Formats: sequence, structure tokens, C-alpha cells
Amino acid sequence: MSELRLNPITQEWVIIAGEKNKKPEDFIIKEQRTYPAFLKTCPFCPGNESITPNEIFRTHDEKGWKARVVPNKFAVLSREGERVRVNDVLRKNVSGVGMHEVIIETPVHNLTTATMPLAQLKEIIQIYKDRLSALYRDKRVEHVTIFKNSGPSSGTTIEHPHSQIVGIPVTPMQIRNRIEYNMRFFADTGNCLMCKTVKDELNEGTRVLMNTQHFVVFVPYASLSPFHLWIFPKRHSCFFADMQSDEMWDFASSLKSTMARLYHGLNNPDFNYVIRSGNPSDANAPHIHWYLSIVPRIAMASGFELGSGMFINPLNPEKTAEFLRNVKISE
Repeated sequence: MSELRLNPITQEWVIIAGEKNKKPEDFIIKEQRTYPAFLKTCPFCPGNESITPNEIFRTHDEKGWKARVVPNKFAVLSREGERVRVNDVLRKNVSGVGMHEVIIETPVHNLTTATMPLAQLKEIIQIYKDRLSALYRDKRVEHVTIFKNSGPSSGTTIEHPHSQIVGIPVTPMQIRNRIEYNMRFFADTGNCLMCKTVKDELNEGTRVLMNTQHFVVFVPYASLSPFHLWIFPKRHSCFFADMQSDEMWDFASSLKSTMARLYHGLNNPDFNYVIRSGNPSDANAPHIHWYLSIVPRIAMASGFELGSGMFINPLNPEKTAEFLRNVKISE
């Protein structure tokens, strides 16, 4: 029989579809894709720097650049202009100003998060922190999102490993609703919802994939889709950029190991990941806790999801965690 579970973080109902409950092995990608280390036509490969907009920042060594940050050539928002709000009862709008940047993670075309050297991944996390803080210093920006799309099913058209960071002039309703629910939960219980979630997952253990000094990786109790994963800091922390040096190494290692389990266990699936963080003014808020959400793109939403707002997950979260724990990866 199917089971309905309420995701405590997103406050969304999920149908864990018992009748068509699939095995984790059913989601292994059958197509073997290979990419070269260098692609002459790729705008992010070395030698093509003139194709991208003028870079904002780079890291480098004696061999050349290691990572670059550039404005998105096809930005969804304009870096120029003032934020202007119009509120005419039912018709509200804000001028489309903000920041949209691309973080080119490596000069090597065929690396992915799972295969990237740990030191390089830690460097990318440092860039995330620096650019997150920089975008929030722009007074037009209300909310900043860091995300990565990898593979055609994720929504990207460029294979070369890259992330994006977008600063927008409004706070999305999804973010606002979650913050309000977190505030109510804290007012009712005296606990941070995310801290409580981490404690409960560690106590139960069946969905935990990794438990390190500073982070917990687990499959959500009501995961919205197959192999949906969360990485939570154990320390209550609202703002991603407040991560300390030892935590950064641990986070890089946790992220790399988690992605390696997906890479080897499912044969390199397309994926999105998103860093969900408060803003600098939330630094001491007791109800906000940043985390990273990973969504492999191995299942499609149907009309039911679109029409009901409920998700159908054909894969039991506990079986998902067990499968990933047993995937062999090289440390």
C-alpha cells in the first residue's frame, strides 16, 4: 500500500508509491556518456576566455586560471538600473534588476563534482561564500540563490562544470513561506526545525548516508523524488558564508563523497543542487538553518504533481539510503 508522508522542511505531501515501488537499481542510467577534457567550441574551456563577458574574479596557479567568475551572458536580470516597485492591488511588479553570475569551476571540461579534486572543490565553496556575501551587499538584492545544473535533464546546455549565483530584487514566496513556518515551529517548540530534523535523523539512522564531524547527509523522510538528498550542518548556522575553515573542508569532502555515490551508483546521472541559505541579516536567527539539496534528474513530474502540488516518489527513502551506503567509492 502507498504511504503519504509530509516533508517537514518543505511542508509538502509526498506519496511513497507502494504499489509501483521500484528498486534503486531501476534508476541506473543505461546510456554511457563520455566527454573530452578539452572542447575547442566550449565557451568555458581555456583559450576561449574572450567569448565570455569580462571576468569578475579568478583563482590561478602557475599553470593558469583554476576557476573564473563571469557575468552570465544570458542573464535573467540586469546589473544596471534601479529597483522600482509598483503595487496596483492585483498588479504588482518590480524592475528586473539584480545579479546573475556563472562560476566556471575548473578548466577541465569533463570533470564533475564527483571527480573533482577535493582542494578544487573546497576552492569553489570559498568562491560561493565570497560571491554570496558580495551580492548581498548590493542594496537592490533581497535574496540570493546558489545552484548547479549538470547534464541536459537539469536544464543546462553547457557540459563544462559550472555553477550559478543569482541575486534577485524580491524574496520568492516559497522562501517566505518556509521562513514563516520555521518561525512558527520555533515559537511553538523552542527548537530550530532543521536542528530537530538532524537530531531525529541521526537517532533513527535508517536514512543517514554520512555522518561526519560537522555535517549529516541523509535522504529526507519524505523525499520529493528518487535519490533526493540533503546535506545539513550540525552546527546551527543561518548564513552559508559564515562557514568556518574546518567546516569547509568537511563540507567539500561530504559533497564530493555524496556525489561520488550517485556518480558510481547510478552511472553519472544529471542533477541539480541548490544551497538554501538565510541572508546576512539572519546571521543570529534561531529558526533559520542553511543546507544543500541535491536532486538527481532521473524521474519526471507528471500532471498529478502539477495539478495537486503533491509529489509521487516511487522509491522508498530507506531503501535509497541503504543502496547509496553500499556504493563503493575511492576516497
